[in-house]
Amino acid sequence: LAHSSHRRERRFRWSAPNETASFFVWHGPELGRWGGILGFMRPKTQLILKDSALTKPSPVAEFLRELENSESVSGHHHIRAREPRFVDFPPDLAPQLTHALKRRGIEKLYSHQAAAFDLARSGRNAVIVTPTASGKTLCYNLPVLQTIVENADARALYLYPTKALTYDQLDDLMQWANQLSEDNPIGVYSYDGDTPQDARSAVRSRGHVVLSNPDMLHKGILPHHTKWARLFENLRFVVVDELHTYRGVFGSHLANLFRRLARICRFYGSAPQFICTSATIANPRELAEKLTDLPFEFIGDSGAGEGEKHVFFYNPPVVNQQLGIRRSYVKEAQHIAAAFLKRNVATIVFANSRLITEILVNYLKASLQQDSAAVGPALNEIIVGYRGGYLPNERRQIERGLRDGSIRGVVSTNALELGIDIGSLDVSVLAGYPGTIASTWQRMGRAGRRSGMSVSILVASSTPLDQFIVNHPEYFLSQPPEMGLINPDNIHIVISHLQCATFELPFGVNERFGGHDVSEILEYLRDRSFIHRAADKWHWTNDSYPADSVSLRSISSDNFVVVETTHEPRIIGEVDYTSAFSTLHEKAIYLHQGQQYFVHQLDIPQRRAYVKRVDSDYFTDAITYTKVKILETMETTKKHNHGEVHVAHQVVGFKKLKFFTMENVGSGDLNLPVQEMHTTSYWITIPRTAFEALPYSTTERLNGLYGLAYALAHLSCVFLMCDRRDVGSAVDAGVDSPTFHPTIFLYDNFPGGIGLSRPLYEIRDQVLNATRQLIQSCACDDGCPSCVGPTALAKEVALKILELLEHA
Repeated sequence: LAHSSHRRERRFRWSAPNETASFFVWHGPELGRWGGILGFMRPKTQLILKDSALTKPSPVAEFLRELENSESVSGHHHIRAREPRFVDFPPDLAPQLTHALKRRGIEKLYSHQAAAFDLARSGRNAVIVTPTASGKTLCYNLPVLQTIVENADARALYLYPTKALTYDQLDDLMQWANQLSEDNPIGVYSYDGDTPQDARSAVRSRGHVVLSNPDMLHKGILPHHTKWARLFENLRFVVVDELHTYRGVFGSHLANLFRRLARICRFYGSAPQFICTSATIANPRELAEKLTDLPFEFIGDSGAGEGEKHVFFYNPPVVNQQLGIRRSYVKEAQHIAAAFLKRNVATIVFANSRLITEILVNYLKASLQQDSAAVGPALNEIIVGYRGGYLPNERRQIERGLRDGSIRGVVSTNALELGIDIGSLDVSVLAGYPGTIASTWQRMGRAGRRSGMSVSILVASSTPLDQFIVNHPEYFLSQPPEMGLINPDNIHIVISHLQCATFELPFGVNERFGGHDVSEILEYLRDRSFIHRAADKWHWTNDSYPADSVSLRSISSDNFVVVETTHEPRIIGEVDYTSAFSTLHEKAIYLHQGQQYFVHQLDIPQRRAYVKRVDSDYFTDAITYTKVKILETMETTKKHNHGEVHVAHQVVGFKKLKFFTMENVGSGDLNLPVQEMHTTSYWITIPRTAFEALPYSTTERLNGLYGLAYALAHLSCVFLMCDRRDVGSAVDAGVDSPTFHPTIFLYDNFPGGIGLSRPLYEIRDQVLNATRQLIQSCACDDGCPSCVGPTALAKEVALKILELLEHA
C-alpha cells in the first residue's frame, strides 16, 4: 500500500452482509509506483477491480525501472517509510496553545518536540537535529509562545541565515500570534533591510518575537541597541535556525557577533537561552557551544514519520575509454530532470554554481520546447532558475509559484537548500556532488517533504571527488554529515568585531572578549586612531561606522550591481565582490534565467556592471592564475610542511564555450585587479634534483605535478569532511628560481584560515595513500578528469612523484 499526495481521486464504498470496505483509488501520471489504494477490509475479504488505470504501468514507474537497470547507476539506496512516535501534550502547556494546536489538527506532539519543550522550560540551552520536514519549528515556537503567554514583557529574537527563510517562517508565526492574541496581542515582526523606516519603531517597541538575520543583528540592531532597550531588557530566547550553515567564515563571524550580543545583554541585565536547530551536521553540540560560549543539551532522536525514498547514484557513461572522458554530467542531469518534467512530476535540480544553474535552465527549456506538442505548450514557461543575485521580488515570486504548483520545475544553487517551504516536490536531481554529505542530504530532503514517496538522483561529474563518492556509495551512506568547523579567534575577524563592540559600548581595560585578553589588539586600534583610553575604559573616537565595513560572509562587503542597458537602464541582479571578476569581466556572457547578456563595461570603483541582452550560442568561463608565497613555516617534516602563506588570485583571461557541445570557440586576455589574502596552508615539497631526474620531458613532469595537486585537493575534502570550496590548491614548479623545490599547496580558502590545514598536515599519510589508490584504480591510460586530469602521461608521472615522496 503506497501513500500518495495526488489530488484527483475516485472514492468507492462496497458493502455486503457482515463485510464492509472503504478504499480510494488515486489517478495520475505517477500511478503504479507512485499511486495506490488505501483500504480497510475485514479479514478474508477479496476485492477485484477492473480498471485500466490500475493495470497499466505508469510512465514514471517505467522510467525508474530503466534507471534501476541502467549500467550507469552505481548504487540504489531505498529508505523505508517510518511511522511517527507521538507523545501527549506537556501537562504545563498553556490552554491557549493546546487549543491552537488542536485547531491546526495536531492532537499530540512528536517525541523530540516534547523533549525540546521540556529542556527549554527547565532553562537549558538546546540544539535539535532532526531530518527535514520533521517539525523543528514547533521545538522553539512552543516554549517561546508559552513564555510570552505567561509574561507579556518577554521577548525573543529569531535568527535565520537568509531573508527568504525569515519570510517563510514569518507567515506561520503570525498565524500563531493571531490565534493567541484574543486577550493580549503578541507582536510578531520581521526586521531586515527591507523593513520600511516608518515601521521600525513599531517593531522595536511592540515586537515580542523579532525575526531577523545575523547581518541585520550585526549592522542594524547591536550598533543601535539603545533604541532596542525593551528587547534587550526582556530577551528570554535567541533561536538559531539552520545551524549547519554557520561554518567557515560565516560561523566564525557569528561567534564574535554573539560575543557582542552577550555584552549588550549583560549591560541590560538579561541572559537569554539559546535554541538551535538543524537537519544535517556531525557536531551540533560542539558547534553550538563554540558559537555561543554556553553549554548545550542535544536532541537527535526524531519522532517524526518519514516517507519512502529512493536514492540513486548515477555515473555518466564513458564516451572515450582511452582518455577516460565521460558524457557531460550537466546534459545527463538535464535528460533525467526532463524525463520527470515531461511526465508532469514536480522536480528540483541542484547545480553547484550560478553558471551551471543558468546553463541547465537553458538546456531544460530547449528540451521541453522540442516536446511541447506532447507535454503541453506552456510547460517550458514554468521551468525557472533560482540563485543568489536575483532580485528579492523575483525570488519571492518563484517561491510562491513553487508552493501553489504553477511552477513545476526549478533549477537552483544552494539558495533553496535550506528549509524554505516550496511546496510538494517529488524528485530532486543533483547535478554534481555538492561537496559535503550534509549538503547532499539537505538537497535530497527538498523532495518528499509532503508526499509519501520521493526520488533523489546524484549525477556525478568527472572530478575525483565525485567519482570517489559515486563509486563508493557505501562510504557516503555510512558516514555522518560533516563537522561544522569555525575559528572564532581568527585575528582578522576578532579585530573587526572588537571595533564594532567598542562602538556599541566602551570596552573595559580588563574586560575579556570571548574569554581572551585583547589588550594588545585594543592598543593596536588606538595606534590607528580608532579608539581612545579614558581612565579604565576604551572609547570609540573614529568617525567611521565600523559594522558597515565588515561583511559576515565574504572578504569584501561590496557587491556589484548588474545593470541592463538594452533599452531603459534597469537593475536585474547583483554579484558578490569575489565572484564579480570571473563573471562580470568585460566581454563576459552573464546568464540570468537562461537569457544571455553581454558585459560591455565593468565599473570597479562604482561596483557596477553594464550588460546588453544578446542571443548567444556560447557562454564564457574565466581563467584564474593563483600565486602562493610562504610567509612562515610553523611545522615541518622534510617534505611536509604547515604554516602561513600569502595567496594572490587574478583573473587573466576567459574561454568561450558553446552551449550543448562545450566546444571551445575562442578566448581573450584580461588584466583585472589581484585579490590577496593571508591564510594557513599545508604544502608538499618535492626534492628538485629527484624531480628533474625523472625520465620524462619538462612538460610531462609538470603535467604529473599539476595532476597530483588536482587529485590531492579533491581527496583532502573527503578526509577533512569539508566543502571542496573550503580548500584552495596551487602549484609552484619553481621555474623562476633554480634553488626552489617544486611545491603543492593546499590552503584554507579564507583569510586567516579556519583550521583545515593543520588537520590535513596530521593526516597527510592517509590522504596520500587514498590518492595513490584512486589514481592506480582509474581505468584510463594517461590520465582523465576522474583522477589527475586529461594530460599526457600525467597519471604515470603523478604515481612516480608519490614514490619520491614515500622513499626520498
